[in-house]
Amino acid sequence: MTGLSDREWRLVREEARPGPMQMALDEVAAETAAAGGPRTARVYRWTPGTLSLGYRQDAATVDWAFCADNDIDVTRRPTGGGGIYHDPVGDISYTVAVPAEEVPGELLASYELLCEPVLDAFARMGVDAGFADEQRPAVHGPACYLRAVDPAHDITADGRKVSGNAQYRQRDAVVQHGSLSYDLAVDRHLGVFAADLDPERFRDRVTSIREQAGIDRETAVTALEEALADRFDADEGGWTDAELDRAADIADRKYGTDAWTRERVDPL
Repeated sequence: MTGLSDREWRLVREEARPGPMQMALDEVAAETAAAGGPRTARVYRWTPGTLSLGYRQDAATVDWAFCADNDIDVTRRPTGGGGIYHDPVGDISYTVAVPAEEVPGELLASYELLCEPVLDAFARMGVDAGFADEQRPAVHGPACYLRAVDPAHDITADGRKVSGNAQYRQRDAVVQHGSLSYDLAVDRHLGVFAADLDPERFRDRVTSIREQAGIDRETAVTALEEALADRFDADEGGWTDAELDRAADIADRKYGTDAWTRERVDPL
């Protein structure tokens, strides 16, 4: 393992793209890093709003009619955990992709390392956030923000979850991605699940950057981008045409298909 900031990093500032393309870009970032190209730290927005299922999540937990009626896309992440509704305004997402040899092999140590800029970003926003200091039981397992709180990778503020983070290893690279709650789109966040969920219980378990700090979304996004850039000494950059073409192909053949999203069958 080497110092992360000693390597070539690029920061890709917030981009709005459909969910399947966002997940495909994570794969491409992993491929680029593993092949000796730049490591990637990026911030992104899901448009339209998207429900991302955890890798092993049963598709029967989704209210597919609600998603269709409300123009909400559905895709499946390669990481575990519960489903997350990524609102175009209420959610701020990030990814870090780095060669596996450059981060600890032990999962908790890897989370601690790659969550450093996320915690720094919350501090810059004025949010007093940290890893959860105790476990809390699940309210509804299929929903990420209502699953049992895990001190290993869940970040809380005022005792309520404000960020979930997950990792996977692919093509000799580690990909960590996460969701920061900027604002609570409670009706849509709960409506995507095929269950009768109590909005007040959701508010009791989940908070947001807006509630904690009262800042606008642009300020929050900039704080996260700058924290990532500072931690990894990253230069502002973007995707190559080849990477975008590769991602579009992966999105079309995998993340945008029913085979992957509903049945967890990887067409690739």
